[in-house]
Amino acid sequence: MQISVAPLIYILIFVAVVVIVEGIYLTAFGKSISLNNRLSRRMALLEKNANREQVLEQLRKEMNQHLNSKNIPLYSVFAKKAQRANIAFSPKALIGVMGIVSVVAFLLLTVFTPADTLVRAILGVVMGVGGVYNWVHRKAKKRMSLLEEQLPDSIELMVRSLRVGHPFSTAIGIVAKEIPDPLGTEFGVIADEAAYGREVTESLKAFAERMDSQDLRFLAVAVSIQQQSGGNLAEILDGLSKVIRARFKLFRRVAAITAEAKWSGMFLSGFPIGALILITVVKPDYYDDVRETAAFIPAALFVVVFLILNIIFMKVMTNIKV
Repeated sequence: MQISVAPLIYILIFVAVVVIVEGIYLTAFGKSISLNNRLSRRMALLEKNANREQVLEQLRKEMNQHLNSKNIPLYSVFAKKAQRANIAFSPKALIGVMGIVSVVAFLLLTVFTPADTLVRAILGVVMGVGGVYNWVHRKAKKRMSLLEEQLPDSIELMVRSLRVGHPFSTAIGIVAKEIPDPLGTEFGVIADEAAYGREVTESLKAFAERMDSQDLRFLAVAVSIQQQSGGNLAEILDGLSKVIRARFKLFRRVAAITAEAKWSGMFLSGFPIGALILITVVKPDYYDDVRETAAFIPAALFVVVFLILNIIFMKVMTNIKV
């Protein structure tokens, strides 16, 4: 029995592309860029560079550069996710990384596969662009998940700071020092902007829109209303933190309830693909007898269409708005 390892090689090359992108990122910006670091990126930069204004300018540039570059052809597909992930690469640098890993993928395909040059070139570009997109998507998802988890604790820390007599801008600065990334750096930038004269409510609204977060919009609106109408901000934020924490728990409960359906959908969608890969690896000539028949292509297209419909249907069924 002849066993083909080609599908496994393609998978390993794609994984290698994603690992190379992460390696380039960490090499370019250091460990401070990692969300696993207890010290926020802002604090790490301030330790290296005592000039607070330069650090603020660098962080603001990183935070806004991707949405400002949506007019670059095809880059709009990446822009929103790169913005939410706060990718420190500039848009041009990120496109350059796509080019580098596409070339690397092409060279790996040349060394390890017998595919034609045109096929290797197309696969190299697909793996390069797809690998970077997958990397950005995972970064954005992880960052937003951490942000939602940190927000109630951050607001509670603001409440305690307000109750001992600190002004709101100082309370935000305290949060920036005590909370790790992503909120540590985000609130640090807001505190620095307030120190240079920008309205805190304006910075909070910009932050909420950039992250497209409903909970951050609640925070911005609550602070804005209090500043316009007066009232006890500590009590307002205390109530808000409880609402956000309850929403977070509800999100988790909905995710747990829909997890079985999501995994079922993934299994039903992935099983035919996995079976196809396994058959190709174990018995490459399995479809030779039917490949030249008139019904082979229509049947294959029929299966692909229904797989896509299954994915769309399961996504719609499990996408519960809270």
